[in-house]
Amino acid sequence: MTQPKRWLLTQNSDLRRQGIWNWSIPAWAGTLPDGRNYNTCPSADSCAPLCYARAGSYRFSNVLAAHQRNLMMVLDDLPGWEAQMTAELQHKRYQDRWVRCHDAGDFFSAEYTRAWLRVMRASPGVRFYAYTKSVSIFREVVEPDPPPNFKWVYSLGGREDHLIDLTVERHVDIFPDEESLAEAGYTSRGKEGCLISVLGPQKIGIAANNIPHLKRKQAGKRFSALQKEQDARRRGPGKQFKSSRP
Repeated sequence: MTQPKRWLLTQNSDLRRQGIWNWSIPAWAGTLPDGRNYNTCPSADSCAPLCYARAGSYRFSNVLAAHQRNLMMVLDDLPGWEAQMTAELQHKRYQDRWVRCHDAGDFFSAEYTRAWLRVMRASPGVRFYAYTKSVSIFREVVEPDPPPNFKWVYSLGGREDHLIDLTVERHVDIFPDEESLAEAGYTSRGKEGCLISVLGPQKIGIAANNIPHLKRKQAGKRFSALQKEQDARRRGPGKQFKSSRP
């Protein structure tokens, strides 16, 4: 099989250890080299200033440039991106492997999400998974008829937390440490790797990355608690969100 001129999917050291391939775009908001502004995580909220993908190596100029190049490809030629991604996934190195959709960024539009679903259906020998805060998009576009080779988990800390039924829906919350997630009755992602989030128990906890300035901002609270505080400030006293679930 012909090797593409530029591989779209990559691996960092952690994903390589797990045999997982990854697609990345920039996290949250920024400005492209041509001056266009973007927001790849429109449902992000309290999580945004605490995001690991907006710190450390993700901010290295070469890494950010690569992620922005990926985003520009999607924005400027979504059909071309879809065709190239579909063709690449036919390569033998991806068969019976997992692909993570975004270790930075999210499903930022229904159109982009539908393109991913077509890629998945055209690649039955590959398995896909994602963390997402784009709950309303998934309700409309994904949940009615998901590809059989796609699994996802809702990630707390966003504007659409209130749409998630935490009693039955698979979700992940970010805690300040391992002890606090255990006390809350969550299973730690720990050293199991991120696939446990889509294959394991319904409630997964992740201990926050040990990045000092982010830990200070998190102030010993879990992301869901920070979001509840944010929601309360935004809607004012005496008002509640309505759930999207029956």
